[in-house]
Amino acid sequence: MIKDNDIIETLAELEAFLLLVEKGGLGFTNVEGVALATHNSNGRPFIAVLDDKHQLLHGRWVSQDVYENGKDIVRYGVKKRH
Repeated sequence: MIKDNDIIETLAELEAFLLLVEKGGLGFTNVEGVALATHNSNGRPFIAVLDDKHQLLHGRWVSQDVYENGKDIVRYGVKKRH
């Protein structure tokens, strides 16, 4: 499911990952959304990149802090810096 062992540890890393997905930097097509979730078997938190059929295209592990505090960033998007 998640082959990448790099963990998104900070909210800044989460924002950078979301911008990468938004700009097509991972090369996926049919990206419809992202979601924070927990793995069914071990409860470990991750961010999921979903396609237009809500199927997992890519996942990255996130720290517990990012999972708890990054929900608004995932829900509303990365705020533009002035």
